[in-house]
Amino acid sequence: MAAAAEPTPLDGLRLVIPHAGRVTTTLREHLLQQRPVTVWLTGLSGAGKSTLAYALEEQLHELGYASFVLDGDNLRHRLNRDLGFSAAERSENIRRVAEVAALMNDAGLVVFTALISPQRSDRALARTLIGEHRFLEVHVSTPLEVCEGRDPKGLYTMARTGRIPHFTGVSAPYEAPESPDFRMDTAHLSLPEACAQVLALLQERGFIHQRSAESQSVARTSCS
Repeated sequence: MAAAAEPTPLDGLRLVIPHAGRVTTTLREHLLQQRPVTVWLTGLSGAGKSTLAYALEEQLHELGYASFVLDGDNLRHRLNRDLGFSAAERSENIRRVAEVAALMNDAGLVVFTALISPQRSDRALARTLIGEHRFLEVHVSTPLEVCEGRDPKGLYTMARTGRIPHFTGVSAPYEAPESPDFRMDTAHLSLPEACAQVLALLQERGFIHQRSAESQSVARTSCS
């Protein structure tokens, strides 16, 4: 009599089966009166990504839309606090942020990410994870000399003196998007002007809709 075959160990992931709820994306869009999207703001440190993202979040709130900012520095204090700045860790940082953004989009939110995200391959992965249909890459293309002149956190000064290794734009490369969905240079735009351009992009792509003139006036005030 042949011996019984030894059971084959199963990959743990194969035992984790996704469970879908009954509240669909369409139902959430109807409830919130908006289409979910991730606006991926990429650019050098000091380009104005975080300032723009939080101004847009406030503006959309005043217009009656639900949005959230995933800021790179804030996330490195929490979700990504275990990561450094090696190439592999930067890639993992982007992957995690993209996964969170995708979940927030699943919940119906408009998401603004503010990360340097210097590698094209990492941004391409983010687009894949989030979904082509709800991903807008916005290159905040403020020149290096302007960013370094601003240097709000003193990072460029430390990088130039060797205190921060592998600093993007100084001792590490930044791969600018070749064909982003939108490009803006905050050296030549006021904050209200930059907000208006992104808001117009969201309206053109159908993620948000035109609201009343009164609401728009309040939103412009919040972005100034």
